[in-house]
Amino acid sequence: MAKAKLHPSFFRGIAHRGLHDDKLTENGLLAFSRAIDAGLCFEYDVHLTKDDEVLVCHDSELERVTGKKGIIEELTLEEIKRDYSLLDGEKIPTLKEVLALNQWRSGMVVELKVYKGNYKRLAKRTIEELSGCPDKSKVTIISFDPRALLKCRHKGYTRGLLVYNKRTDIFAFRRFFEYLDVEDCLLDDKRVVSFRKKGRKVNVWTIDSVEKLERVKGKADMITFELIPLEKVKEFADGR
Repeated sequence: MAKAKLHPSFFRGIAHRGLHDDKLTENGLLAFSRAIDAGLCFEYDVHLTKDDEVLVCHDSELERVTGKKGIIEELTLEEIKRDYSLLDGEKIPTLKEVLALNQWRSGMVVELKVYKGNYKRLAKRTIEELSGCPDKSKVTIISFDPRALLKCRHKGYTRGLLVYNKRTDIFAFRRFFEYLDVEDCLLDDKRVVSFRKKGRKVNVWTIDSVEKLERVKGKADMITFELIPLEKVKEFADGR
């Protein structure tokens, strides 16, 4: 199998949970559609419902994005579609619906959200849903759980290990994956600097201000951003 690679479009900026704002809720089809129309890659999070469907939402707990309590993994897809809506009125999308919307046009960053040790099944079902992908360089898979990423090896997709400042022990697994995906406060960590010096790629999250954008210049190869002007993202990518 050919070595997995990242599509060049990922280096032009990744819209965090789609191009959402105070009117369009994150991880919704409208936010993803805006990213696609802008020619941008976008990131989203996937969970497994009680009946083994792959749902796109950031948290297992639904209250923050719907206003109503509930755990994705403890509900069926039918129950979620019937009883829950995003804050802008949209229904919470499935991975199937996101793929149908995108039609493989924009690059996608798929974050595996493991819940109570379901990493094997979550990885398997996500790979199954992605099976129609005609260009695997346009899909990359990330997770804070290295076990989930290991279950995606030899599938043709790049994998990025997510690391944040409260769990830097996860750096120990960095050599197993194609790139690092780190919180912005970790860019000066010697392990990140060394990783890049070896010619390997680093993505940084979440860049949500022009000030942060300026601070990460020269320290990362890719950025996951939200709520900043697109012209600033383009300037960053062109200058990189």
